[in-house]
This record gives sequence, C-alpha cells and structure tokens, in this order.
Amino acid sequence: MKNTTRSAMIVIDMERGFTEPSSIHCIRTAMDTVPACSKAMQMAREKGIPVFLVNRIYRADGSDVEATRYHTWVQGGKAMTPGSTGPLSYEMPEGMKPQPGDYTLIKPRFSAFFQTELDLILRRLRVETVILIGTTTPNCIRTSCYDAVSLDYNVVILPECCSSQTEEIQRVNMEDMERVGAKLMSLDEFAAYDSTTCPKLVQDVRDAVELDETNPE
Repeated sequence: MKNTTRSAMIVIDMERGFTEPSSIHCIRTAMDTVPACSKAMQMAREKGIPVFLVNRIYRADGSDVEATRYHTWVQGGKAMTPGSTGPLSYEMPEGMKPQPGDYTLIKPRFSAFFQTELDLILRRLRVETVILIGTTTPNCIRTSCYDAVSLDYNVVILPECCSSQTEEIQRVNMEDMERVGAKLMSLDEFAAYDSTTCPKLVQDVRDAVELDETNPE
C-alpha cells in the first residue's frame, strides 16, 4: 500500500525490561499502554505507514550502558542483553512484536535518532512526518521529538500510547512538546489520519521560503 501521508510510526523502547513490573527499569504506566500501542501500530500498517521498532539492547559486559544507569543496570540483573528472555529482556509485549515489513533498529541512548540509521532510512522513504509512541515520555519520546524537529520533520505524538512514571510528568512533558510544535493526537483522531489530515507545516514553510526566493524585494 502506498504511504500517501509520507509518515512513519516510531515505536520506542516498548521492551519487557521497561514494561514488566518486576524489572528495576520498569516505567510504571508503560504496561497499561500496550493495548493502545498495539492498536496504533495496526492502524499504521493498514494505512501504509511504515512501523519502526527502536529499542535498547545492551552489551553483556555493560560497556555501552549509560554511566548514569550502569550501577542500577548491574544491580537489577543486567537487563536487555542479547538473547535475553523474560521480564528483563528486550522482547516486546504480546501484540507489539515486529511484523513483516516493519523496521527494527537498536539505539544506544535516549533518542531514536542518536547514532542510528533512522534519519537515513526515513529520508530514503521520503518520510516527512514521524508519529511517536512508546516509553518513556520525558526521556526517549521527548529527545526523539526534539531531534525530529531539529531535523525538519513534522512530529505527531499519540499520548495514549506513551508513558511516564507519574501523571504529572506525562502532562508537563506533553505540554512542552506541543509548545515546541508537536501535534498531539488521540487514537480516535489517528483512526481518521490520512493525506488530508497529516501535518504539512514543514512543507508550508519550504513553499514560503521558495516563494520568497523567487520574489525578492
């Protein structure tokens, strides 16, 4: 199916190591968002929107774990290492596992763009809008949002498919991202998402700049 919206859905860090309550890295509300995330991913596929699953996988020796997380990672059982299974693994919850045609990427830090091939593939696919879902809102969703804005993508966020440790953290971060230019969209609104409702801010600005260049004062 042709991707008429020129969008891509970026699913961030929805791994059992972040969603399972028994994991030291668990985001308190992440598991509750799994049904909504699964529904959003299926909607995207049905619309011809490519789905990117961008996760963490840490080296078993911990050499690539963030310094700020390293000691917690060791104490918590060294989660999300290659070949791991169960509550501490990088496996995705049922309903969110990769499907044929999905893209899977490994990221070394918070943002889905930082030192990954995401931007390269998105541009090859002529994607103009990224749709962000996953965990955690103040870290991975937010840094990916700001990197996407910096790289001149339109940004859509589905709050029902994002999670934080508290409702207050969720609220203020969503408000901040909306202020910087991200479009917040409910699942019901996303159900009607098509080429007529997707953001066109970046293209509008490009058109305006081109107009200014052809009509100098």
